[in-house]
Formats: sequence, structure tokens, C-alpha cells
Amino acid sequence: MRIAITHQLSITPPAGSTNAVLHLLLTPQSGVTQTVESWSVSAAGIGNAARFADAFGNTVHLVNQARPEGEWSVSVTGVVKTFDRHGVLGRPAGEPVPALYKRLTALTKAPVTLYSKFRGSKDSRLDVLHALMARVAEQYAAPEAPVQMQTQGAAGQSQSQGAAKAVAATAMDLTHSFIGAARALDIPARYVTGYVAGSDENEPGFHAWAEAFDEHLGWIGFDCLLQVCPTEQHVRLAVGLDAVYATSLRGVPAGDGVKLGAVTVDVAE
Repeated sequence: MRIAITHQLSITPPAGSTNAVLHLLLTPQSGVTQTVESWSVSAAGIGNAARFADAFGNTVHLVNQARPEGEWSVSVTGVVKTFDRHGVLGRPAGEPVPALYKRLTALTKAPVTLYSKFRGSKDSRLDVLHALMARVAEQYAAPEAPVQMQTQGAAGQSQSQGAAKAVAATAMDLTHSFIGAARALDIPARYVTGYVAGSDENEPGFHAWAEAFDEHLGWIGFDCLLQVCPTEQHVRLAVGLDAVYATSLRGVPAGDGVKLGAVTVDVAE
């Protein structure tokens, strides 16, 4: 599947700032599940931005602006060809050791009731992870409360992108719960940001899901909102310990915070 994406964001530094820096995690990488055919990130000063790989292997842009005035806009456009590998990412080269993703964070503390039934399980790790994905959805189940495809697109900010199954939580909430439970079971797990194309089950938009590590298959994705392993509808963008580490846009100084503009995710001809 070829997926065309546009994404608009903006941030307003505090009035009178002598300097501002944008930290961008808005550049996907090619791998076994996707090939980036074209991709462009536009922002004032992007031509002189520092570009490097962070500790998680994400592509980072650091954009510096002297004496910024008013709103600072960021635009993303691109086309990505995706492949359905049933969520299996494997072991991408150059990544940190999986044990890094056993680290607990404030956002990934899961209640014992979520994972206690899986302790000491004789099932394979893969079976446990699939059962855990279902358990997370059950925990938040509320038939009359449709879930929002809401993820953390910028530090401290949430964004909603359409409704999906009847679960009273956001994609970010579900993903954090899954990650916390997996780590409590001594399974490395991480937060993933990206985009998802529309289907009968969901509307298109910015999205979030988890990846957990299996000794035999490597990294495997688990979309707790849609209750599937990522398919060719998913475009992977960045990873981190939780939503804060994988946030798409943050500014220093923070100012009025990030404004989340339009996101379009269409299946390209």
C-alpha cells in the first residue's frame, strides 16, 4: 500500500525570546515494514537544522531561530509504501539493546490487576502479548464511550484524530498501559508514534501503538486501540520509552505550547 501523508503543527515561543529551538521527530525511516518514497519537513530555519539519530535511533531535526516572532509552523508531506508483516519488525540494525525498554517511567505504571494473571504463564511470550493486548482493551471497555484516536503529538499535548472502537480511553492511554504491563512481566516494550490510514474500524490520522520484544521474532507491534498487530495501514514514525520521549514537536522555550493542525492520511493511487 502507498500512503500519502500531510501533517501541520505550530508553536508560538514566548514573546521577547532571543532564541528558540525546535526538536522534531517527524521523519520516518525505511525498514522491513515500510519504504519512504518521498518525505519533506518544512519550517523556518530547517535548511540549517542539525540532523542526527537520537539514543532510540530516531531521526531528529534541531531547528534554531534567532529572535522568533509569532507562530512557528511546521509542515510535513510524504509518501510511504507499506508492507504487511503481521506487526513483526524484527531486529533493526543500529538500535539500542532491548533491555533499555524495560525502564519504568511515570506514564507507564500499570496496575497489578492488569498483568498479574500472566505471571508464571506457561504460554509463549507471543501468546502472552496478544492476550495482554486484549486485556488492556477489556480494562477500558465502556460500550457507550467511543474511543478517540488521541495521541501525544507534542510534549504535554494530546491530539484526537477520529473515533474507533468503543473503549473509554485514548490510544496513548492504552499504549502506556500495555507497555507498563509488559515491562512488569520483564518484557521490553516501547511507545511508537506514526500514522494510520482509514478503514471500517477507524478514521485516518496521527496514531500511537506499542512494540514488544520477543527473543525469536524480535520487535512486534501491538495496536491496543484497533486490537491488531500493525498492518500495511500503519506508517511508523518514532519510538521512545513513552509518549514524552517520542513526542513529534517540542520547543525550547515552550511558550504557549504546540497547536495541532490538520493531518491527512490517504491511500495513494
